[in-house]
Order: sequence, then C-alpha cells, then structure tokens
Amino acid sequence: MSGKELDYIRAAVESGKISGDGIFSRRCQSFFEEKYGFKKVLLTASCTDALEMAAILCDIQQGDEVIAPSFTFVSTVNAFVLRGADIVFCDTRPECPVIDEAGIEELITPRTKVIVITHYAGIACKMDVIMSLAEKYGLFVVEDAAQAIDSFFENRPLGGIGHFAAFSFHETKNIIAGEGGMLVINDQRFIERAEIILEKGTDRSKFFRGEIAKYSWVDIGSSFLPSEITAAFLFAQLENLDRIQARRKQIWARYFEGLLPLQQEGKVRLPVVPGWGCNNAHLFYLVADSLVQREAIIDHLAERGIMAVFHYVPLHQSSYYLKDHEAVSLIHTERYSACLLRLPFYFELTDMQTDYIIGCINDFYNG
Repeated sequence: MSGKELDYIRAAVESGKISGDGIFSRRCQSFFEEKYGFKKVLLTASCTDALEMAAILCDIQQGDEVIAPSFTFVSTVNAFVLRGADIVFCDTRPECPVIDEAGIEELITPRTKVIVITHYAGIACKMDVIMSLAEKYGLFVVEDAAQAIDSFFENRPLGGIGHFAAFSFHETKNIIAGEGGMLVINDQRFIERAEIILEKGTDRSKFFRGEIAKYSWVDIGSSFLPSEITAAFLFAQLENLDRIQARRKQIWARYFEGLLPLQQEGKVRLPVVPGWGCNNAHLFYLVADSLVQREAIIDHLAERGIMAVFHYVPLHQSSYYLKDHEAVSLIHTERYSACLLRLPFYFELTDMQTDYIIGCINDFYNG
C-alpha cells in the first residue's frame, strides 16, 4: 500500500462508474504515455490479456511460427499458441537469462511471423539487434515487459521499442493492482483495431467519443478491460513509482554488496546487468553451482524461516510442448532453470531482514 489506494477506490465507487475505461483507467494510460512516450496504452485485466491482444493484432494464423525464449512464464507463448502458432524456442544468453539474440536468425523460416522476447528481471534484451532482424525479415516484435516497468535499453524505455509490449501489475511486480496488465501499441497502424479488440470486437470506443452514431460488432475481441477499482488502486501506486523504485533499488544493492564476496570467491554467481540495460530492481537472484546445491540452499533457508524459490521450468521441457515436438537442448536455459534461486524481494523488506537473509546464505557457503 503506497498511500491513496483506498481513497481512490472510494472515489471510483462514488463516481458511479466502476466498470472499465473510466477516469482512473485514463489517468493510468496517460501516465505511461506521458512519462515514457509510449504511442498508445490500453489497460487490460492482466498481462496475459495484453499478450493475447498482441497475438490477435499480429494476425497469427494456424501454422505461423513464433520465436520465443523458453525461460519465461507460459503466458508469453500461450497467447500465440491459442491463435494456432507453432513456438520455436531460443536459448538464453550465458551471462544473464534473457534471449540470446545471436541465436535468433538461424531459427527464422518463411513461416516465422513474430519474435516475442521477455525482459527477465527487468534486464533488457539486445533490442537493436532484435529490431534489425525484424526489419530485415518483415517480422513483428512483441516485448513481454511483465517485469520491466521503469527499465531501459540504452536510453529507450522497455515496452516502447517493439511493435507491441505487455506489462503486468500482478501483486508480485514492482507496481501492483492485485491483477492487472497493459498493452502498449507502438505502431500507429494498429491503434484503432486494438481499441476494437479491447471492447469485445465492437467500435464502442468510437461511439463514446462521438465519432459514430451507434456501435456494432466489427471484429473479433474479448472482455479485456479491468474494472475502475483495479485502475484506481494502480494509479495510487503509479503516483509513488519513484519512491517505490528507490526503495527497491536500495534492497537490491544491499543484497548485491552483501553477497559479492561469495561471487569473488567463486562460490556463487550474482545478477549481471549488461552495459545496454539498467536495473529496475524487479527481483534479486543468485545462481548456484548445481540443482543439488540449489535445493540444499532452499532447505537451509527454509529452516531459518526464509522462503526462496526457483524460476522457471523450461517451456521446451514441458509435457505440453513435448507432446507434439521433438526434444531440444537449450544449455543455458536448462542451467538457469536448475540453478537460479530468487531471494525474498518486496518493498516492505527491511534492512534487518535483508541482512539476516544475506547472513544465512553466507553461513551456508562458509559452513
């Protein structure tokens, strides 16, 4: 809670309109368009919804191919599978778990339509290379920016580079609304259709702007709008974005400094922020030497009242994917899946608690 969430929820209720696309939705959308220069922003009920809208806007058809990372949440690819796409997985970079842009071109075929990337932990993928490939082969780029609010590639905000981007305001993110998401449309050609898809396939938005006398069914779509209660909560958070980010960066830096000696001794690997990216303090992770060691750390911490968790089971090894595809090997993805450990990380985490976690990890490695 950043301060005014309940005040704004009350204001939304008292306004008499708590369905979607009200005053707080418009305030949230304007916030992102003005602060980050996004061409068009539409609030959605979830990041998954935003990705599904992007898949529709990319006109995915049965048999189209979508290149994607395997080290990501299932929504990143599920949105395209639902439209009939075949997913082609690309490995991560060896030094950080974002897609390895050097491996993308060899995966492109005449059936490829989209490159969807995930800015894991808010760390930017190499967007200049990815956008150049998209231009060369006539592909769409969709940024899964669920974890990437207030993060940048060089001096460009993540979510503002690809043709489309999807953000999350799930309660696990930097800025939250319980559930909630946002679609960013950076290509003018798709703004009008995006509004139609958002409004269940109708031109209702035009009607409320007075541009047409009545609205009707004109395209496919669904109920992607969040309620004004969700938007009201979110706007209170956005007003405190800088304060929230400042505190999260303090926690991140404390973890890094406290665990750096272990990295210097070769006992553990800490997050790498490449020169083209920045740190938005979405999460803090360490990379153990092996799955066995990671499980031992989890048990060690759990015995001391600390919950640390891993992230993710690779999608290319999932039962759903293997049902229709041959097994592939993605070495770096599999290593991160086996060895990466996320530490407790949230705005209210105190310095004392952070130091306790750091101490317990040092105890584990130093016996």
